[in-house]
Amino acid sequence: MDPQWWLDNYGQHFFWISLVIVFVECGLLFPILPGDSLLFAMGMFIAGGDIDISLWVAIPALIAAGFGGNVAGYEIGRFIGPALYERDGRILKRKYFDQTRVFFDKHGNKALVLGRFVPVVRTFITVVAGVTRMDRRRFFTWSFIGAVLWVASIVMIGYFLGTVPAVENNLETAILLIVAFSVLPMAFEWWRHKRTSSPEADDNDGDGRPDRDILGQDV
Repeated sequence: MDPQWWLDNYGQHFFWISLVIVFVECGLLFPILPGDSLLFAMGMFIAGGDIDISLWVAIPALIAAGFGGNVAGYEIGRFIGPALYERDGRILKRKYFDQTRVFFDKHGNKALVLGRFVPVVRTFITVVAGVTRMDRRRFFTWSFIGAVLWVASIVMIGYFLGTVPAVENNLETAILLIVAFSVLPMAFEWWRHKRTSSPEADDNDGDGRPDRDILGQDV
């Protein structure tokens, strides 16, 4: 889990190993792999000359690995999805898949982009998109956009901050901050959704009850 350990033990080969790690984490159900910290450290190692590879080669290669992992996870989801759906198990119920499909129809684009920045979520969201048979073209388009934003932003942050002594000498702390920062977009969306869906958000006349139309339906 420690990028410095990988660098110390594998040297220049660490870059090629990182491509495999990013690919696996982004779609093959291994959510414990160090995606964010690895990208940050890769930017820092390139800036410091520890990894002898151009930034213009590293970023596209990592984007391709992340997007490739998404495609693999999506296709796995599409392959196993029908069996899971028809089974209607005790834990993986059919209604959960139906609810997830509705969620992706409404928020799929945003979920694919923001979910990319959240550990664990970026691993499973691609499989769920496949299980619920999200439109391929839509999935591929927004997964690619998410991969570009995720890889480029975190690698560049590592590249520019990695030469700062306070960051370079406290890599573990910097990585923890990066992971915490990556959770913020999804946390904000959760807070915003909770706020807008609360009864108080539907109470426009201030009587403490959700507003209703002339037919008695909530509005």
